[in-house]
Amino acid sequence: MRVTVWDLPTRLFHWLLVLAISGSLISAQLGGDWMLWHGRFGLSVFGLLVFRLLWGLLGNHYARFASFFPTPSRISAYLKGSWSGLGHNPLGALSVFALLGLLGFQALSGLISSDDVAFSGPLAWQVPAWLGRLASDWHRSTELFIYLLLGLHILAVLVYQYRGRPLLGSMIHGQREVSVAAEPARPARTRALIVALLLTALAVWAASGVWIAPVV
Repeated sequence: MRVTVWDLPTRLFHWLLVLAISGSLISAQLGGDWMLWHGRFGLSVFGLLVFRLLWGLLGNHYARFASFFPTPSRISAYLKGSWSGLGHNPLGALSVFALLGLLGFQALSGLISSDDVAFSGPLAWQVPAWLGRLASDWHRSTELFIYLLLGLHILAVLVYQYRGRPLLGSMIHGQREVSVAAEPARPARTRALIVALLLTALAVWAASGVWIAPVV
């Protein structure tokens, strides 16, 4: 039988993040005038991460971080083959948190980075020049880790697909095959979703720097 595991907000977050990361990486490689789009995609990544953090606290059971946080006991049980669950397995959860942490670092460093040539983040004028240059160096130097983690993530999806556990399909329709009765994810709570979206919009507005008086 099939049960719904991933609610619609979680699935939309996943695929919008894929698009935003792809656009950010491609525009960074193109350089030049595309750096304007790099900043826009980066701001989109920031907003999506803020939403996921909020939804990890306010969302439904399978979307909440507490339901799949990779504790030592869960990891041990998984390695011994005694772990059971419908959401992220403990190793998959490690990948999720690693990606969220690295992408969060990239997004925050991009907001304040400045290389004095090709790109300045929307909040670069709010920090000392030395910190903006340092953030720019970190932002570029950690890009390789994004490719590595994304590669491992895609490899894991392919391995599970080969073993008859289609994770890709689950992140499209939100359902998974189970052999026993299991509690499906409830529809997104309207109030929680509205709060998460409003707080996300506020965070994106603050990060965009539109509130900063122009330098004359």
